[in-house]
Amino acid sequence: MSDTASADPPVLRTRALSRTYGDGAAAVHALREIDLEVGGGELIVLLGPSGSGKSTLLNILGGLDRATSGEVWFRGTNLAGLNDRALTDFRRRSVGFIFQFYNLIPSLTARENVDLVREIADSPLAAEEALDLVGLGERMDHFPAQLSGGEQQRVAVARALAKRPALLLCDEPTGALDLETGIRVLEVLVEINSRYGSTTLIVTHNADVARLGSRVIHFLDGRIRAIETNAVRARPADLKW
Repeated sequence: MSDTASADPPVLRTRALSRTYGDGAAAVHALREIDLEVGGGELIVLLGPSGSGKSTLLNILGGLDRATSGEVWFRGTNLAGLNDRALTDFRRRSVGFIFQFYNLIPSLTARENVDLVREIADSPLAAEEALDLVGLGERMDHFPAQLSGGEQQRVAVARALAKRPALLLCDEPTGALDLETGIRVLEVLVEINSRYGSTTLIVTHNADVARLGSRVIHFLDGRIRAIETNAVRARPADLKW
């Protein structure tokens, strides 16, 4: 199944993309023949239960994993054809990752955690600007242990944002947060998508979060079961957990 949001060339395109772990009877088919196109600046939600293939697809699109078969294109480049060094360069220059767990370095302040990624970006935002955008301008000299869980996740968002990535890939970014802090993080992601035009994919199992996306891609058993377009997109403040 394939779908695209506009007539413009897609930023991401997959053809017959599959990922299998293991061999023989013990093989796990995490992705099965995925065909998908994603337009520039879209905010797409990948929705489905645990184990349905959402995170596997995100990891392949971001160059963290390789497909077993098929193609995945970023603009004019087939990621499947890149060697390890070129794939690493793609991740560093073009992709911002946000995960459920924050992966901050405990011995570094919020500012220093953000500065780490600026060193590998072509035209990064200043750490102070990125932290201001997520509402942590007054907390930038605090260490992770001095921040709440929601604040730590916003540092992780600022870290990804500082690269000004073409792709912003978010794997259950609110999964460890309560309603209030989760909504604050989602507000930041929507703002980044709107302000900077980063093509944004958000993995979730929460059907209400899917209302944020321009499109919702439903996964089950490693396959795309349906692609829906939201005629009216919800605001993060309107969501329920």
